[in-house]
Amino acid sequence: MIKRFDSLPGLLQAAPGRTAIVVPEHGIRVSYESLRQQVLDMANSLAAAGIRRGDRVAIALPNGLPAIVSFLAASLAGTAAPLNPAYRYDEFCFFLEDTAARVLICPPDGAAEARLAAAELNIKVLAAEMTSAGVAHLPEAPAGGAATLPAPDDIALILHTSGSTGHPKRVPLQQANLAVSLANIAETYALGPDDVSFCVMPLFHVHGLMASTLATLASGGAVVMPAKFEALAFWRIAGECRVTWYSAVPTIHQLLLARAAHKGKPAGAESLRFIRSCSTPLSAEVMHNMEDVFGVPLVEAYGMTEASHQMASNPLPPRARKPGSVGAPAGVRISVMDRDATHLAADSRGEIVIQGPSVFQGYDNNPGANARAFTDGWFRTGDEGFLDSDGYLHITGRIKEQINRAGEKISPREIDKVLLANPAVAEAVTFGFAHPTLGEEVAAAVVLHQPQTESALLQYCRERLADFKCPKKLYILESIPQTATGKIRRSEVAAAVLSGNR
Repeated sequence: MIKRFDSLPGLLQAAPGRTAIVVPEHGIRVSYESLRQQVLDMANSLAAAGIRRGDRVAIALPNGLPAIVSFLAASLAGTAAPLNPAYRYDEFCFFLEDTAARVLICPPDGAAEARLAAAELNIKVLAAEMTSAGVAHLPEAPAGGAATLPAPDDIALILHTSGSTGHPKRVPLQQANLAVSLANIAETYALGPDDVSFCVMPLFHVHGLMASTLATLASGGAVVMPAKFEALAFWRIAGECRVTWYSAVPTIHQLLLARAAHKGKPAGAESLRFIRSCSTPLSAEVMHNMEDVFGVPLVEAYGMTEASHQMASNPLPPRARKPGSVGAPAGVRISVMDRDATHLAADSRGEIVIQGPSVFQGYDNNPGANARAFTDGWFRTGDEGFLDSDGYLHITGRIKEQINRAGEKISPREIDKVLLANPAVAEAVTFGFAHPTLGEEVAAAVVLHQPQTESALLQYCRERLADFKCPKKLYILESIPQTATGKIRRSEVAAAVLSGNR
């Protein structure tokens, strides 16, 4: 049974001497005692830098011990606001300002665009370093601070999510939201002190942060934390660290499967007891092939930021796994509603709605979005699906317009805005197209009012957007299809363009 707690400081209470974090590139193992002290010391450093309860601390770090310590310290002293370190200058400017960050934590070297954006906004920058002994700290922070422990209803984490309007919304998650979700995840997979998680997902998303990392710490297990995913080194590290599970998007699963094809179970997989997939749909074929090659169950789950990650999951044996389903409710209540907010019977398709203590209370300072997002206390996910007669959830599509690229949720209107800022572009519509490994990839259609090449427009996007957001296909059209009333529907534009009927 997982010990439940009401705030993140309760995470780091494992038995003395147990390993919490493994940094494989440096051969470093960090104990729970050391991790707890590092978090407290960094929280005190942030307090000395002026951070108080509710102040936002932006974090733009690659995966690693500094990222984990920085997140936990920021959530203790104030509110953590992780950002993708691959953002460009304009993106950092937007997110830092929108978050109202007081401090930005970034690596000691590089991070030029993040530093420039912070300087533009007069935000203090602190570098997070790791010593050769495996201690993460903020050497430039002042001394003499004393952070106070947070209450369950304090905001621990704030992230952005982009909806169909294209305006990123701030999602504030309370200490209690996260603590409940972590315990739910740990209980779903019977995680315990002997488990070792291999974190291959970024810590600026709830998938890697909540499932791979914090849920493992909540159970007293160890987290293997490389700076980035490398397929060539994955099984060597997994074998050396006796990894028992990992969670990833299907893109990563397929890369590992491709390398193991026709070779059987790879050396290094001996300690695995299950594999988890989340953030984007997993095909039944990949699931079966993974289980055949790696010899352990693969369970697909369903999560989102507003629910502090996990909402449903296929269970481990002996309970049934259903290919094509994201499983049974796991710590939250799930229902399906029609347009009139009537709860539907089994096998009836409608909008997936959720309730539970891990679900957030509402978007930050956005009453309009909250009015649309909640109905009778149920949060409307924007996803379409149905519950079968066994209570397993099946997702059939998305009501929202987001593009889901390997778990990265991308607002098409954000790319529209960048393209429309180019003097040569008169109209722009961004949409997703099917991709065999990523799920979806980004494409855009434009109408020009002065000559411009496709390569020049793509380069323009690359200079202003993170790589994962940049269109990989760009169609230059004479006109963009519209409805009879003059409206542009992305799905219809995508269908016309991709079919060649344009």
